[in-house]
Amino acid sequence: MANLKIYLDIRHVSVKTKEAGLKVTVFHHGRTAYIPLGVSLKPENWDVTTCAVVKHPRRKTLNEEIKTKVAEYQLALTQLVAKYDVDTLSVNELKDMLVDWKNSDKIRIDDNCVMSVFGRFMEHKTGRTRNLYECTEKKIRAFLGKEADRLRFEQVNVEWLHRFNDYLAQTAPSANSRSIHMRNFRAIFNYAIDNEITTNYPFRRFKIKGEPTRKRNFDVETLRAIFNANVLDSWMVRYRDLFKLTFMLIGINFVDLCNLKDVRNGRIEYVRAKTHKLYSIKLEPEIEAIIAKYRGDIHLLNYMDTYKDYRSFYMNTCTGLKAIRERLAEKNIVNIDTLTTYWARHSWATIAASLDIPKETIAAALGHSSHTVTDIYIEFDYRKVDEANRRVLNWVLYGYEGGYAPQEVEKPVPTIPSLREAKSSRNVVGFEFGKVV
Repeated sequence: MANLKIYLDIRHVSVKTKEAGLKVTVFHHGRTAYIPLGVSLKPENWDVTTCAVVKHPRRKTLNEEIKTKVAEYQLALTQLVAKYDVDTLSVNELKDMLVDWKNSDKIRIDDNCVMSVFGRFMEHKTGRTRNLYECTEKKIRAFLGKEADRLRFEQVNVEWLHRFNDYLAQTAPSANSRSIHMRNFRAIFNYAIDNEITTNYPFRRFKIKGEPTRKRNFDVETLRAIFNANVLDSWMVRYRDLFKLTFMLIGINFVDLCNLKDVRNGRIEYVRAKTHKLYSIKLEPEIEAIIAKYRGDIHLLNYMDTYKDYRSFYMNTCTGLKAIRERLAEKNIVNIDTLTTYWARHSWATIAASLDIPKETIAAALGHSSHTVTDIYIEFDYRKVDEANRRVLNWVLYGYEGGYAPQEVEKPVPTIPSLREAKSSRNVVGFEFGKVV
């Protein structure tokens, strides 16, 4: 841990005045560096024990001046330790940062520099989203070093963005990883523009490049294989049911699923942790059956009743889903590379699209908001989302393409038609669980 002390450097005494310079000694990693305080004293006017000026006509004034300057350096050190990983710095680098920090009063009072605005922006973020922005902030600080807190929005131009992107490429070879940081940084500019802090927008002429991401959805046959597999151990079934429930709740986020408390008026209602947007999902019979099976005392589901936080449960869920994937492959039921709760969300959206459910309904179901003028005037009818989810469940669970909600749950039919066969059929006039009539 770095620390500071006052030192009268008698190694260099002026021949003319017989005075030596008073300095702040920076101790760091067993090495020392010195910062002049701008005060010179004769050795007899300095008390090494009390670190105070003595026997000097201006001792009171000098002691106050020294005390103030040392306190500023101590404050600078405290702030630097809070903001940076100073253990990675050499003693001379730390000394330079202390000098710059202490002398740049503008930094401390200017709340509109980039990093100050970045900090205010992150105050509105939580969880994983906040972690991603904090990671971007650290990348910028690592890129600029001690100059980071001086960065102003007007200094960032297209050339600056290219240099930052090149720097990111050294530690984040993936174009998609770099694009996350660049999009986060762009969000800071949008926030600053919205709050009339700047008018500069360099991203207008800078293209954020990414790579096509791997699709994270299962086709309907794979989902049916996962949902209906009878080769799982009892402990695996718990995690399979969790994945199934995630899908039925339109790909609900894991943390939101864990935080569910109750069912109200036949609906699952919650505020999403990431976006703070209200969600309301109709309690379909299949959803109700799983909830009844795993009803909790503290939470809606008993999965979380024995965990301190969702992160521990998430790790166990990942382990459970991996075991399911391996068992399904071992029994030659289905081979899949990945099985996570996130795939449930993508799968629901993809299957909904295959059923010709309108994109605006899918977007509303997933909580993707639009900001067109028309959308401001129109209140979306969320009964369309209820119907869409019913249609997706009917197709995946029972091979029925319609939206009629059956009254009771039975086992799925042994043979399920393909989507093309169902669409081409003209004699489907009704539906009951377990059979097409």
